[in-house]
Amino acid sequence: MLSQEIELLAPAKNICCGIAAINHGADAVYIGGPLFGARAAAANSLNDIEKLVAYAHQFRAKVYVALNTLLYDDELDQAVELCHQLYGLGADALIIQDVGLLEAALPPIPLHSSTQMNNRTAEKVKFLEKVGFTQVVLARELSLAQIKNIRAATSVPLEFFVHGALCVAYSGQCYISEVMADRSANRGQCAQFCRHQYNLLDKNGRILEKDRFLLSLKDLDLSSHLEPLIDAGIRSFKIEGRLKDEHYVKNVTATYRLALDKIIDARDDLRRASSGRCQFGFTPDPSRSFSRGQTDYFLNKARNMVGELRTPKSIGQKLGRVAEVEARYFTLAADEAVHNGDGLCFFNQNNTLVGMRVNRVEGRKIYPKDGVAPLQLSVGSEIFRNADTHFNKMLAQSELCRKFVVQMALVEIADGLQLQLTDEDGIVSTTTLVVEKQKAKKIGAIEPVALQQLKKSGGTVFSVEEVAIELSPDLFFPSAVFNDLRRKAFNSHLELRLSSYAVTTQLRSPNTYPWPTTAVNYADNITNKKAAEFYRHHGVQQVDPHILRAGDVKDCALMTTKYCIKAQLGMCPKSKIKNEPPAEPLTIADNTGNYALGFDCDKCEMTITKKGTP
Repeated sequence: MLSQEIELLAPAKNICCGIAAINHGADAVYIGGPLFGARAAAANSLNDIEKLVAYAHQFRAKVYVALNTLLYDDELDQAVELCHQLYGLGADALIIQDVGLLEAALPPIPLHSSTQMNNRTAEKVKFLEKVGFTQVVLARELSLAQIKNIRAATSVPLEFFVHGALCVAYSGQCYISEVMADRSANRGQCAQFCRHQYNLLDKNGRILEKDRFLLSLKDLDLSSHLEPLIDAGIRSFKIEGRLKDEHYVKNVTATYRLALDKIIDARDDLRRASSGRCQFGFTPDPSRSFSRGQTDYFLNKARNMVGELRTPKSIGQKLGRVAEVEARYFTLAADEAVHNGDGLCFFNQNNTLVGMRVNRVEGRKIYPKDGVAPLQLSVGSEIFRNADTHFNKMLAQSELCRKFVVQMALVEIADGLQLQLTDEDGIVSTTTLVVEKQKAKKIGAIEPVALQQLKKSGGTVFSVEEVAIELSPDLFFPSAVFNDLRRKAFNSHLELRLSSYAVTTQLRSPNTYPWPTTAVNYADNITNKKAAEFYRHHGVQQVDPHILRAGDVKDCALMTTKYCIKAQLGMCPKSKIKNEPPAEPLTIADNTGNYALGFDCDKCEMTITKKGTP
C-alpha cells in the first residue's frame, strides 16, 4: 500500500517568516505576491519569492503563492501576467478565488482553491476537482463527519485550517466590510467588523448584552485532533497567520511539526511531505504566542460555544490567580515563572481586559510598572501572560534547527581527493579537490583527522550521519584541505538538490462539467466578465448583473455564519437552554448601525443583515 503524504502548511508574512517556517518544519509555506492577495498588508516582491522558493526547495518543501482576491476586468491581464512570472520563478502552486482566471491563458501551474470559495459541500469540492483544481482548502466550519463525506465523494487533496484566527462568517461569504465601509474582504481589505463591540437588543429594544464583542471568536487550535483529521481525509494541515510575526510562525509551526511527526512515525501508511528533521532549543507552546483562547470550533460539536465576547485581543497563557494584593505588588499563585518585562493581563469586574507590564519580580511577588492601584486587582483575579520575554528570547535565537541527513564517502584519486555525498532522498553528488599528497610522519593518523573535519556541519542544512574513508595510511593532508573539500561538497550538493527539484505542472483542459445550480448571485462572488463566462460554460443560464454585488441587493446577508449568538449565550432551542429565550427578532448595534439577526435552526446558521440596503 502506498503511503500518504502529510503536509504541514505554514504562513509567511514575508521572506523572513517564510524561511523561519521552513527552518521550523513546514513542508510548505503560503505567501502573498506583490498584488491580489487576500492580506493586502502582506505583499511581497517577486525577488523575495524567488529567494524563498530556492530556500524551500533545498528541503523539498513547497511555496504556494496566494493570489486569492476577486479581480476586476481591468486587473485580469495583470493578474495573468503575474501568474506566468510566479510560474517562471518556480512557485509550486497558486491559491486562487476568482474563477475568471480559469478562463484565461494561465501557465501549467497547479491551482489550489482558496477557502474563500466557500468549500463546504461534497458537491462543491467535486466540481472544483473536475474543473482542474489540484488541492481544495475546505471551510473551517466543517465537522469530521462532513470532511469524511467530502473525502468519500472526491479524490482531490484536501487542505484544512488547524490553527489561528477564525473568521466569524463562512469564508468568502462576508460582505459587511464591503457594504458598510467600501472595503471588500474578498479583495483583501477586511475592516474586521467581527472584532467590534456591539449591544444585543430584543424586539422591544431592551439591551440584553451591552458593549460586548458579540462576533469575536476564540482562535482555532486542533493540535490534539490531528490523527482524526488524517483518518477523515485531510492531507494538508494549514496554520493561519499571514499577518503574524516570526515568533508566532516559529512557535506554532514547531508545535504542529512535533505533533505530526509523532503520528507519522508511528504509522506505515503515512510519510512526511518534505526532507529533514528538526531539533528545537525551546519547548513549543502556542499559548505563549498570540492567542484569544483556544477552540476546536465545530469539528466535534455542532453547537459549540466558540466566542470570546470579552475582548478581541490576545489573552495568551493562563498563569494562575492573585493570592494577595498590596500597595506596590501582588502575589501570584502559579507554577510558571514570571520575568521582568513580561506582559500580563486580567479581566476586571466589568469583564474589561486590563494589561500591565512587569517591572520586577521577587519570588511570587509581581511589581507592575505603573503600580497596583490603577489596576483595581482583586484577590482571585485570573492572570494571563500575553507577552513572554524569556520565551521570545529563545524564539529569537532559534534559527537553523532543521537538517537533512547525508552519508559521506572519501576516497583518494590520482591528483587529490574525492568526496561523495548521499542524502536521505537518494541524491548523490561527487566533489573532487586537486591537492598535493604528502607523506605522513605518523602512519594511520590521517583517518581520524579527516573524520573530525568532515563531520563538521554547523551553520549548514546538513547532518553528517556517517563518513566512510578509504585513504592510504601513510598519506597526510592538512585539516584545511578537508575543510575546503567539505565546504565545496556541501555547496555542490545543494546546487544538485535544487537543479534536480521537480516542479509539478498541471495542464487544464476546458470542460463543461455542470455547476450545481442554473443561476448565480452575489454569494458566488463574480466581479469580472471572465468569471461570468466561466459559469455560463458550466451550465448557468442566468447571470443577472443587478444581483452580483451585495451592496446592490436589498436586505442582503452581510454575514452568514455557523456561529450563533443564541448558542453562545445559552439560548439555543436545540440545546439545553441556560438562559431565558429572548423576544425575537434580535438586533446587534454598534456605531456603524443596527443589524438584524436571522436564525436558521435546521441548518444551525445565523445571518446578519442591515435592513434597507442599499
